[in-house]
Amino acid sequence: MGQIWRFLQTVLGIIFRHPVTGTSIVPILPDGRIVLVKRRDNGKWGLPGGMVDWGQDIPTTVRRELAEETGLELLEIRRLVGVYSSPDRDPRIHSICVLVEAEVQGTMQVQDILEIKDVQAFDPSAIPKDDLSHDHKFQLQDYFDGKTIVA
Repeated sequence: MGQIWRFLQTVLGIIFRHPVTGTSIVPILPDGRIVLVKRRDNGKWGLPGGMVDWGQDIPTTVRRELAEETGLELLEIRRLVGVYSSPDRDPRIHSICVLVEAEVQGTMQVQDILEIKDVQAFDPSAIPKDDLSHDHKFQLQDYFDGKTIVA
């Protein structure tokens, strides 16, 4: 019985003591505006995105999260902006976030009403930088600076 318990402790340690992988997306509409979502959990604006599901890759997750949170269709992932891994970047859990720039199209409409309150497109100069969730202020600054970063 002791060996089984030690095995279970090891498995639980592996599952619960490792960061979760997620994505953030800088969705660019054909007119150049950037789409942000207003989160229900903290009422702040943020980049759409979410956790990678078991069996999915980053492009599939980007496509799924974009559709779920904004109603928009992914046309193309343009570039990798960065990988963000600071343990305190997300107040809920330790997550590693892969940030991509994406060309999108369609009609904006909140699909996941439990997570998202609103979806809007902003001119880059009108983004509410002082009202952004998580570390999205820094992610967007890296994007605007043209950086590709590992942090």
